[in-house]
Amino acid sequence: MTILFVTGTGTEIGKTVVTAAVAAAARGRSVAVLKPAQTGLAPGEHGDAAEVARLAGAVTAVELGRFPEPLAPATAARRAAMTPVRPQDVADAAQKLATEHDLVLVEGAGGLLVRFDDEGGTLADAAALVGAPVLVVTPAGLGTLNATALTAEALRARGVECAGVVVGSWPAAPGLAARCNITDLPVVAGAPLLGAVPEGAGALSPADFRDRATNWLAPRLGGDWTPPR
Repeated sequence: MTILFVTGTGTEIGKTVVTAAVAAAARGRSVAVLKPAQTGLAPGEHGDAAEVARLAGAVTAVELGRFPEPLAPATAARRAAMTPVRPQDVADAAQKLATEHDLVLVEGAGGLLVRFDDEGGTLADAAALVGAPVLVVTPAGLGTLNATALTAEALRARGVECAGVVVGSWPAAPGLAARCNITDLPVVAGAPLLGAVPEGAGALSPADFRDRATNWLAPRLGGDWTPPR
């Protein structure tokens, strides 16, 4: 049984597609994806967990809370007068899914320290409760080193393992900063670079996505990717 949390250095940087790639690369293993708090969608709309299942295939998709406004989970829950998702809720759900699946992927909302509730609970707190590592998804280009270093530092301060870093959207024609970041990201994170998912990967057909996913991830995540030189 394995639980892996997936966070990002910000929002809209490819967490869902990276989560789907990790799920797709876990061939022969039963996989569940848990989205603790989905914001910005009405009931019945296609959410991140459903998108992982669409791309990766036979995946159990679970949401704990859904809030209509596209805001941080704590703010969205408060404005909707709805019960927030708390770190213990996330930990309990992940551990239950782990009794029924070989791999559980817990995808956060936004960055690591985005608040789930008004008491300040975060994805980092949930990972600490479970004792699970956290995979950090980063952008490719300028500015990513500082955000990645801060995320890794926040994990260390809470005694949570950083499993590694994956670039969430690797450009077809990477510039100088992106090429240099391949070397620098693992240094500032203090953890290995475990993949780079190409930009536009989420627009592939599910069949193509599943066939190619192992090309984007390092062996530790079930793939055969190695950093470009």
